[in-house]
Amino acid sequence: MRARKVVLQLCCLGIAAFSPLLATTPAVAQDSPAARLAAYRERVARLEDHDAVENLQATFGYYFDKGLWDEAASLFARNGTFEYGQSGVYIGRERIRRAMLLFGPQGLGQGYLNNHMMLQPVIVVAPDGKTATGRWQGPVQLAEPGQNGIWGVGIYENEYVKEGGVWKIAKLHFYPTAFTDYDRGWARSLLPMKGPSALFPPDRPPTVVYRSMPGNYIPPFSYKHPVTGAPLTDLPQQADSVTGRK
Repeated sequence: MRARKVVLQLCCLGIAAFSPLLATTPAVAQDSPAARLAAYRERVARLEDHDAVENLQATFGYYFDKGLWDEAASLFARNGTFEYGQSGVYIGRERIRRAMLLFGPQGLGQGYLNNHMMLQPVIVVAPDGKTATGRWQGPVQLAEPGQNGIWGVGIYENEYVKEGGVWKIAKLHFYPTAFTDYDRGWARSLLPMKGPSALFPPDRPPTVVYRSMPGNYIPPFSYKHPVTGAPLTDLPQQADSVTGRK
């Protein structure tokens, strides 16, 4: 927020008055005042895009937690996709809305818990400000009437798109890392992910077949290493004889 205020001040009050600050950025300092002003305006726009994407994902989390399926589905792009673990891919807002009913009734109900926290975000906005990616850590608390509670954790690898000047979710993909019984804990209980629903089958099968713990699958990173610039998409993965992964 402090960086944004500085940039806004530069734009509003004029670049010349802040020449000592610009001396720290030689490449920008060589440009004309008009070019520097345009560059700072572009930087402010990308910062605002970053904030908008972060707020969009956080808003989805609040809606999804409370079973507000209509509101959650409306955050997706026209051809947006929703994929949760091994349940398959649902395409389009209406299909996504109906798929969310598999997590509980609209507004949830007595005895339901569907908390999916959105933590540790790494958001990368494309230079043109039209698309973005985001990786999130997701602790999970689940419960249904008459059943014991479940702890979980996983990784989100999402994509976002700006439609009509508004950021929306283009792809939401949650990779559960582990599920466990609330009472027994990680050391004594590891629960499998659910497969595709027979009641409401997905539009496409799961993007990748893997197991949560005791499996140890690492979803490819949507962003490059911030120091080396190397991509983290083709990561070495341990073989899994159950899924056939090599």
